[in-house]
Amino acid sequence: MPDWLSHTNRRAFFEGVRTFSPAVLATFSWGLVTGVAMTKSVLSVPQALGMSFLVYAGSSQLAVLPLFAAKLPLWTVLLTAAMVNLRFVIFSAGLAPHFAYLSLRRRLLLGYFNGDIIYLMFSKRNFPTGWQPGKEAFFWGLAVSSWLSWQSSSVIGILLASMIPDNWGLELAGTLALLPLIVSAIATRSTLAAVAVASVVALLTFDLPYRFGLPLAVFAALIAGTLADVIAERRGKQDGHATRTTR
Repeated sequence: MPDWLSHTNRRAFFEGVRTFSPAVLATFSWGLVTGVAMTKSVLSVPQALGMSFLVYAGSSQLAVLPLFAAKLPLWTVLLTAAMVNLRFVIFSAGLAPHFAYLSLRRRLLLGYFNGDIIYLMFSKRNFPTGWQPGKEAFFWGLAVSSWLSWQSSSVIGILLASMIPDNWGLELAGTLALLPLIVSAIATRSTLAAVAVASVVALLTFDLPYRFGLPLAVFAALIAGTLADVIAERRGKQDGHATRTTR
């Protein structure tokens, strides 16, 4: 029996499915919003379907739609999409120690299926780096659940866009569904510092062109989180030294 059909991998895969289940509603809502937005923009139904399956990145899909409508040059579309998706470089760097042993083809495939929620949930498991039984299967449980939720809702939105009113507030529903997942990830002071700084920077740079505020917020969060970790480490060493001195 192939290794991916082993009991360990099957159990890990379905554990990944169960882990992702709280995010299905948020993913479905955002996929539906994106599908509706693509069809109601300048894209035809075949173009919207192709974009959904090939790009599979809701934030950048929504970001470039106004650029298509304004008939801006292709380089502006690509630059905007790159700025929005720059965070995936960080996600990939975080996953690299876990899957560096895989072939390039399999790593590229993992990269296509990776996403914000998937990376968050995978990271919270605190897997040791390198090969470990069931780890890749757990990732695929998350990835398949996310992909199916997103694509099914996106296709529904694309095909039934004319039947879905704009005043349903699907964007708000998706945001509210994501909030518990985001809050649950704030488990340390460094994470809290990163979230706080990123929020402020994102608000201050909201009006920058090409969605340039997003990578700025990401880099600001990295710096804030790193500094918070360094400060906490130094305080720990100082407290340890003070304790030894008093003894």
